[in-house]
Amino acid sequence: MTAAAAQELDELCFLSAQSMPNLKVSEHFRMVKLLGEGSYGKVMLAVHRKRGTPMALKFFPRQSTSLTSFLREYNLSLSYCTHPSLTRALGIFFSTPSYYVFAQQAGLYGDLYSVIVSEAGVNEDCVQRVMSQLSGAVTHLHSLGFVHRDIKPENIFLCDSSCRWVKLGDFGLARAIGTTVRAVWYESPFCTPEVEPAKEAEKEMERRRTEGTEEEVEDIWISVEPCIDSWALGVLVYCLLTGCFPWEESTHDDRGYRKYKDWFDREAKRDEKMRDGEWRGEEDADDYIIMERKQRDNPPPSQFEGLSPLVMTLLKELLHPEPKHRGTPEEILSYLGGPWLMETEREEKRKAEEAEKEARKMRETGGVEEELLREGRGER
Repeated sequence: MTAAAAQELDELCFLSAQSMPNLKVSEHFRMVKLLGEGSYGKVMLAVHRKRGTPMALKFFPRQSTSLTSFLREYNLSLSYCTHPSLTRALGIFFSTPSYYVFAQQAGLYGDLYSVIVSEAGVNEDCVQRVMSQLSGAVTHLHSLGFVHRDIKPENIFLCDSSCRWVKLGDFGLARAIGTTVRAVWYESPFCTPEVEPAKEAEKEMERRRTEGTEEEVEDIWISVEPCIDSWALGVLVYCLLTGCFPWEESTHDDRGYRKYKDWFDREAKRDEKMRDGEWRGEEDADDYIIMERKQRDNPPPSQFEGLSPLVMTLLKELLHPEPKHRGTPEEILSYLGGPWLMETEREEKRKAEEAEKEARKMRETGGVEEELLREGRGER
C-alpha cells in the first residue's frame, strides 16, 4: 500500500508537470490580504475574478523551491486530502516568473496557534473537539499511506471561531510510510526523541570543524512511520490544555523531558508488574479508579500538574519514548468525553454528589408520603 501510494503520487507529479500553465496573478485573482508566511513562502487570501470564489493562494519562491517538492505537496493535497479536516487543494496550480502557486481551501479564522492563551491554553471542550477532528484526519492520511511529519498549532486552520471545524494543512514535509529520510534534529518539543542521535552527530560535526578536521560525520537515516505524528499529537494535547510546552526539546539534555522519561519508566515498571500478576488488589477495580491510584502512587512531573489521570494515560500512549510502542492517533477517540483537567474532574464529582443527595432526599420524601397515605386509609 505505502509503496503504491508513493508511486501513484510520483505519477501524478509527472503528469501535472506537463500541464502546468504560466499565469499573471493579477489577471485572474484579486488579492485580499496576507494569511501567513514562513520559510516556505507566503499564503494570500484571494478571490477568483471570474468565479468570485474566495481561496488561499500558496506562493513558493522558485529560487528556493524545487518543482518536484511543489508538485508533491500540490498533488498530495489535491488527491489524498479527502477528509473534512484536511486542507484540500482546489485544482488550480500555475507558475509565474518568481513563484510556483496553487490554490487551496482558505481557513478564514486564522490558525490554532492564534487562539491558544499563553499558560492557560483553551477550554477543555474545545481541546476535545479539536483532537477528535485531528484524530480522524491523521488516521485517514495514514490509511492512504502518508505521514504528515509537521503537526503543530500553526499548521491547523480554523473554519470558525469556536474550533468546531478545523483543518490540518501544510503537507510540505509529508512522505509515504516506509520512506527512508535523513534524520534531522531541531530544537522543538514536537521533534521525536528517536532523532536525538542526529543532535549528537551535529555536535560532533561542529567539534570537527572547530578542530579543523575535514572528515565528514556519517548521516543517520530513519524510516518515516505513523508514530511520528502520534508524538506531535501528544505534545499538541498538552499545549492546548496548558498553553505551554512540556519541554523545550525531547532529549536527555532537557530537564523537563528527563523528568517525564523518569516518570514514564516508573510507570512502565509498574505496568509490567501488573501484567505479571505481582500487583494485587486492582483486579476488580474499574479502569478510571486504576488510573487514579497510579497517579497517586507515582505522581507525574510538576509540568503535568492539573492534568487528570485520564489524559495522563492518553499522553503516556502518544508520548511513548519508544516509537514502535507509541499509540495511534485513533486511540484519542477512546479518551473523549471524560475529564482531561483535574478541575473538571472535581466539578463532575461535586455535581454527582449533589445529584446523589437530591435522589436520596426524593427517595426519603417518597417514603414518608407513602406512610401518610397508608395511615389515611387506616392501614397498620
